[in-house]
Formats: sequence, structure tokens, C-alpha cells
Amino acid sequence: MAGLGLPLTPRILHLGFGGFARAHTAAVVDRMNAALPPGAPGWGIVAARLHSGRAALDALDAAGGHYALVEADAEGERLLDIGSVVATLHPARDGAEALPDAIAASGLALVTLTVTEKGYGVADRVLDRTRPEIAADLDGAGWQSVPGLLVEGLARRRAAGRGGITLLSCDNLSENGRLLARAVENMARARDPALAEWIARSCAFPSSMVDRITPAPDAASRALIARLKGVEDVNGIVTEPFLQWVIEDCFAAERPPLDLGGATFVDDIRPWEAMKLRMLNASHTMLAHLGGLMGLATIDACMAEPLLRRAACRLMLDEAAPTLAGADLSGYAAALISRFANPRLGHRCAQIATDTSQKLPPRLLAPVTWHLDHGGDWPVMALAIAGWMAWARGVDESGRPLPLSDPLADAIRAAASGPDGAAHVAAMLSLSAIFPPMLAADPGFAAPVRAAYLSLRQKGVRATLAEILA
Repeated sequence: MAGLGLPLTPRILHLGFGGFARAHTAAVVDRMNAALPPGAPGWGIVAARLHSGRAALDALDAAGGHYALVEADAEGERLLDIGSVVATLHPARDGAEALPDAIAASGLALVTLTVTEKGYGVADRVLDRTRPEIAADLDGAGWQSVPGLLVEGLARRRAAGRGGITLLSCDNLSENGRLLARAVENMARARDPALAEWIARSCAFPSSMVDRITPAPDAASRALIARLKGVEDVNGIVTEPFLQWVIEDCFAAERPPLDLGGATFVDDIRPWEAMKLRMLNASHTMLAHLGGLMGLATIDACMAEPLLRRAACRLMLDEAAPTLAGADLSGYAAALISRFANPRLGHRCAQIATDTSQKLPPRLLAPVTWHLDHGGDWPVMALAIAGWMAWARGVDESGRPLPLSDPLADAIRAAASGPDGAAHVAAMLSLSAIFPPMLAADPGFAAPVRAAYLSLRQKGVRATLAEILA
């Protein structure tokens, strides 16, 4: 409850209000509101979905904006009631004008986003004009993309004579604020150079690093929520107790005191996000693909396999840590191993393996490039890349199908349709949207990946890991 029970006012618009936003962003705002001094007005969230999720938002409205959050680990579970949402918006229900009007609203100070990598409509960190939704927005056919929506909303804000706002990405992307700023600037400049200049002067795009392992809801998590709450909750979510949100202290309008809710404000996000991307996310990608090839369904099942557990430790401490500076990296690695082994989450390998084409460059290719420049060793990272290539063949070691959910799925399937072995590795490395041509052509990179892949196909995951870790 915020400040002696004062009502929350809609000051934050969140785009992409899925499971992670419910477990992370809205939870921090809820904690912040509870910690505000008496008499301080609370910060309410307008939760928006852009495509799917209309029924969930309807249910959230029916519940008065409240939903259950369960923090669970081996120690037990804790049921929380999250009440930071004051309204919901969905274009299929409320019309296409509702969202840009919300961005232009006089009381709005902050737009937060969890729209996944593909939602930004970029390629090589600039606006991808070949995407149909981006092309339609550039042609003035109304907004269809996230950058198109933001530019339309900011244009209305400028026309109404209102000040700029802060747009804060909460997606797991390197320098996500700069990426968002580039997409919006490119879209705005194509529409109206004066609007682009106003956005550059008036708005802020801080980068942030987010961390809270939040599996997609399944029957088990829904049953747990129903048992603890006494009723079903379609918006309820199960997550881990750990939560981290590091935000660059660069705001255009009033800054919500998110530090009261557990966030950390910093001057430079890059060391924080590099640590997470190269230690947590890279090892997650490795475990998901190699564990999935072995027929394991969840990350805690992977951690019960001694070889995979040792591989995660080696990747973090021997391969990722040398590429990083500062912080207690050994302590961070130990905490990650404990979090990965949490038996209450059931974080599915298939969920983590989605959109890997977008995740490989910051998680694995960046630290591998560091090793190539500095003469380091990276056998587990090579195996992680090879594991993704093996996953792309579509079946695990027992012949069971593996799902491929990726914005480059068609190109990946085409590359994977040819002969296996070294030819398959060459075909995958030819995907320039993932592998920069100079890197793919570097024998120092291609040869270790090819050797790791051939070992996986000839000997299997366990034998290959045993050789690497010997």
C-alpha cells in the first residue's frame, strides 16, 4: 500500500506485460509503492499487450489489477499479492488509438518494455526496413511495430505540448536502451526529422540489466498458485526469490524511486550486463541445448547431471570470467549454480532455447571474440554453439523432435536441411545475420566449433563433455 493508502495513479505504461514483467518489473514497482513515505502518491502501471494476451488482461481487470506471485525454492514458497497495475490496454479490445494516446497522456513519466529481442525491429542494431511491420509503419499505414507505436505516441505528446518521458527497456539485450533509442530515432527521422530532434532532446533511453529466472507458466505452477491462493489465477506467476534490476541513472521526467523496490541505479550498465550475459545467460544457453539434446526437459534436471554442472562452472569461471572485470565473479558463479539447481522452477530447456539466433552474439560470440584476440581457451563455449547447431537438426539423441522457435527459423531450417557433419557447420556459419562473415571465416573460430559439433554427432553429449572436462 502506497503512502497511507493513497490511490495509485497511472504513471508507468508497460508494453508486453507477460510472465517476466509480472514477476520482475511490476513486482519491483509494488515493493517501491509499499516503501514510499506517508503521503507520497503511488506509481500505477498501465499494463499493455500488443498481440496475444487479451483474455489475461480481461482477467486482470476483473481482479482489480491484482495477481498472485509465488517465490519458490528448495526452502519453500511465499505467496505475494501484486497490486501495482491500475489499468490494462489491448489494441484488439481498446482500439489502435488507445496505446499512442496513453504514451501522450499528461501524467505519464515512464514507458517500460518487455517485448523480446524481435520486438525492436532491428538488424545489426539499426531499424530493419525489410520487416513487413516496419515497412508498413514507414509507409504511414498506422502503427504495427513497437518503434512505430512509440514514435506515434511521442508525436502526439509533442503535438500536445507535453514534455518528454523516459523509455526503459527491460529486455535481456546488450545496451538495450541504446538499441531502443536507435530504433525509435530511425523510425522518427524517416517520418519527421524535427520529431526525431525533439525526441533526442526531450526523452531518455536508459539501459537496464534484469535478472529473475521466471519459467513460462505450466500445469504445475498453476496448481501451486491455486493451492496457495485458494482460487485459480490466470495471471499468477511462479518465480525464484532472487531479483536484480540495474538501471542507468538517466531519466527525462520524474524518476520513480525504484531503488526502494530493490533496483540499483548506476552510471554505466555495461559491466553489469556483460557479467550477466556471459555468465548466467551463456551458461543457460549451453545447458538448455546440451541438456535438450540429452533428453532433459528442465534446467534443474541438467544441474543434476554432474558433467553438465561441471561444464556450467567451467564456462562461468574459466571462460567467461577472464573476459570480465571487477565484481565478485566467483561468488556470482556460486549463486548462479544454486539458482539453476532450484527444483521448484521447472525452467524448461525448450523455453530457454527460443530465439537463440538473437542470443548467440551477446552471450557467446562476444566472449569468444575476446578469447580469439587474447589467446584464451573456450571449449565449453564452442560446445554450446555446436549444441545449438545440433538442435537445429530437429531431433535429440534419442530421435525425439526438438522445437525451433526463432525469428530466423526459416533460414535456420534451410541451412539445416543439407548434409550433416562439417557441411552442416559450414551452412550454419554462413548465416550472416548471426555470425559476422569475418568471424565465420576465421579458422581460429570455425575449427573449434566444427570439432565440437563432430564430436557431439559421433560420440554424444556425455562423452564429449567428459573429454572436454577431463
